[in-house]
Amino acid sequence: MKPWIKRALIGIFGASVLFGGLAACSHRGSYSHGWQAMSEEDAAKTKAKIVERVGSRLDLDEAQKAKLGVLADKLREQRNALVGNTSDPRAEMASLVAGPTFDRAKAKSLVEAKTGAITSKSPEVIAAMADFYDSLKPEQQAKVREFMAKRGHRGWRG
Repeated sequence: MKPWIKRALIGIFGASVLFGGLAACSHRGSYSHGWQAMSEEDAAKTKAKIVERVGSRLDLDEAQKAKLGVLADKLREQRNALVGNTSDPRAEMASLVAGPTFDRAKAKSLVEAKTGAITSKSPEVIAAMADFYDSLKPEQQAKVREFMAKRGHRGWRG
């Protein structure tokens, strides 16, 4: 496998693991609608906690923590773009089957909106993940790989 493909796959997988952690942390407390429903102040506090927790586990320096913060911001931007402007995604999905026939046009527009959000924001997320991962020392990278290998087989709830 070519090195750039391997690095990209590791980056994407690492970003999804980090994204899962961010999403899991965002559902704690009084935030019943996830990270996108938080105020900017609450999101900043949550991000600071996550950066501090990951920073302590990986022994990150300040520059690495800053890059991790940028990655967290990019992931939140992508998630917010993916969720879109809807306040109730379940109702939006239920509206597809509300009538006597499945609303194919609306379903297609929903899929196009979601894939457009992923396509437009993914390069920024990949670049932020690559910048963060490439800034890690070899022993820190080994910890990340070890964490992914140990936790990867049990899914998100692990």
